[in-house]
Amino acid sequence: MIWLTGLTLLASPAPYYTIPLLDLAYETERQVVVDREAGQYLGHVSTLLLPDQATILAVYPKGHGRGAIIYRRSTDGGLTWSERLPVPENWATSLETPTIFRLTDREGTPRIVLFSGLYPIRTAISEDDGQTWTPLAKIGDYGGIVAMGDCVALADGSHAAWFHDDGRFFTAEPGPVRRIRVYQVNSEDGGRTWSAPRFLFSHREADLNEPGIVRSPDGSTLAMLLRENTRTHNGFVSFSSDEAKTWSEPVELPAALTGDRHTLRYAPDGRLVCVFRDMARQSVTRGDFVAWVGTWDDLVEGREGQYRVRLGDNTQGTDTGYPGLEVLP
Repeated sequence: MIWLTGLTLLASPAPYYTIPLLDLAYETERQVVVDREAGQYLGHVSTLLLPDQATILAVYPKGHGRGAIIYRRSTDGGLTWSERLPVPENWATSLETPTIFRLTDREGTPRIVLFSGLYPIRTAISEDDGQTWTPLAKIGDYGGIVAMGDCVALADGSHAAWFHDDGRFFTAEPGPVRRIRVYQVNSEDGGRTWSAPRFLFSHREADLNEPGIVRSPDGSTLAMLLRENTRTHNGFVSFSSDEAKTWSEPVELPAALTGDRHTLRYAPDGRLVCVFRDMARQSVTRGDFVAWVGTWDDLVEGREGQYRVRLGDNTQGTDTGYPGLEVLP
């Protein structure tokens, strides 16, 4: 596909990739089953590694994208897991995939914030690293899908978080379905309260959603990787060089990074690892749980990266890979 923007002719990246693929999907000695229940869909996990570098918290819905929030803890880097832990009663009313983040306010006080989306977006807060929690409570008179896709600390000690909506859940009364819009909210007090949402962008042909954020190695720039939901384009990326005040126009990524729910971390050697559900249009692992390995410069320059890894072979359509990703010592 080719389109004209101003005086520059832009060609859409290829729908296939050429970098090597490493297949680890059947090396079961690398895998740990965290939870399983006969006849029950369990997935869409969000994780958080605590500062002790061993304790991981995991939350996920009892159902497909919605349902009672299940909470588990590992104290040994994910090798073993607790039973389902007690949670506030109204966590059973969650309507969306929960996400979990640890924020530190300007006074140095850490707190864990759990988000639950659709209308209204709600949070639960823990002031003791997940030992106790508040009930879910709304953060404002707005809603959205997969809130929050990501949440990061900014240079001034505040935080920003991102979500998307297609008009159905942004207000109490559902509006007409439209092109998906990406929104940003900010917190000045370490996640206790949040601003009204600020519209960032939508696309005339693509449906951009589920933002995943990573900061450049020098700390100066944020990159936002985006799922593309019409399935007619690759994924997209946008950049901010002013601490999320403004964002560049999203552009297509290589097929090697095309998928859903990008979760990014830096490896100890400085390379960038991104895990996601593979949705590249011409991929032998389409619908599987994969990892991409490359560099920050690959993102900036639009390069394919170094290689891909298949982590899980999904045999049920394309419904997999809403992942947590943590770097262990």
